[in-house]
Amino acid sequence: MSQQVVLCWLRRDLRLDDNAALYHALKSGFPVVPVFVFDTNILNDLTDKHDRRVTFIYEVIEELQTELIKHKSSLDVFHGTPAAAFNHWISKYKVHAVYTNRDYEPYATERDTSVAGHLKEKGVEFFSYKDQVILDRNEVLKDNGNPYTIFTPYSRQWNNRLTAFHLKQYPVKKYLNKLHHQSKISLPSLTQLGFKEGEKHFPSKSLKESLIRHYDKTRDFPAINGTSRLGIHLRFGTISIRKLMQHALEWNETYAKELVWREFYQMIIWHFPHVVTQSFKKEYDKIAWRNNEKEFERWCTGTTGYPIVDAGMRELNTTGYMHNRVRMITASFLTKHLLIDWRWGEAYFAEKLLDYDLAANNGGWQWAAGSGCDAAPYFRVFNPTLQMQKFDKDLQYVRKWVPEFESPDYPLPVVSHEEARKRALEVYSKALKHS
Repeated sequence: MSQQVVLCWLRRDLRLDDNAALYHALKSGFPVVPVFVFDTNILNDLTDKHDRRVTFIYEVIEELQTELIKHKSSLDVFHGTPAAAFNHWISKYKVHAVYTNRDYEPYATERDTSVAGHLKEKGVEFFSYKDQVILDRNEVLKDNGNPYTIFTPYSRQWNNRLTAFHLKQYPVKKYLNKLHHQSKISLPSLTQLGFKEGEKHFPSKSLKESLIRHYDKTRDFPAINGTSRLGIHLRFGTISIRKLMQHALEWNETYAKELVWREFYQMIIWHFPHVVTQSFKKEYDKIAWRNNEKEFERWCTGTTGYPIVDAGMRELNTTGYMHNRVRMITASFLTKHLLIDWRWGEAYFAEKLLDYDLAANNGGWQWAAGSGCDAAPYFRVFNPTLQMQKFDKDLQYVRKWVPEFESPDYPLPVVSHEEARKRALEVYSKALKHS
């Protein structure tokens, strides 16, 4: 144990190429041990023991291990809390420093502050880097130093700040000879983690140039393959945001703008962590939600009597994915038509979505509910029938997921659109009037 090493703690950056923390660790002058924690603080909250995201992470970890073995190195994986993991690694290795990439969610920032403090007591330095976004935290601020809360001026300033340097990739591969050489460390099995193998049909991480070039024309139509499906890879960092943004800026402005929306929501959650449990606009927490459990169940199971809503929910329940346009329609339906608290829907999506990302999911739900920082006004209530006619006019998507919708077996609508709209406007305006 005489040789000093540095640890590179992988989290939302599960790749060896173009990885900021790994690059800086490899350049540190010390051999690098890549480490990963199957964090029980997170895993214990997952009720579905076939959770496909755990299967996805596990597959990626196995791929990383195979890659590292080629370089006479090994990933060191720990199952437990981050605190226990670092106690274990500090007793196992002579650790000089820990390198990692930043995460902006409240749990992550608390965890990192705690781990950094604990390491400092042991004389171990903690370095964190920007990796999962192009511009982070305080890089895009108003002239007065405050964070933006409206997307359009934020994106304008984001574009003003962007330079070629921000898109430059880290040349990790040429330094992989600096990895710590050790024999393969066996991974805990999925069973040992308390999980069973979920379905393995994951979206490809290959960049489909022709698809992205036509993204602005195809992205709103759920029946066609018109979106990149890269959400899960961005969420777990199996692809580089710098590489993707470079292509997006070259291939399709609308797609690039969607990636900037992702950064906007990461910035919001960093500056305004209260949004995780409360409305961004506090007055929206005064809404008298109906929260009817039977109606919520109909929404969850895709039996609301509104075909486009039901198709979306069934797609989600079956595949772990839902088309972006349909996410907006289903979220609007739950919050406006059924007057069910956005937090219920947000939690359901969090449980089911393969590409679940707290910042984007929270931002999308608060947008739909009208309570978010840059939200649709509360009086905008999507008409699901018109949305279906506009974006699935041949009913291909609906027929795929709701084959019985034209038969007597299909349920009547849980509420009429006109009644629901009227009720939503009354309840919202009453709550906001008294704020």
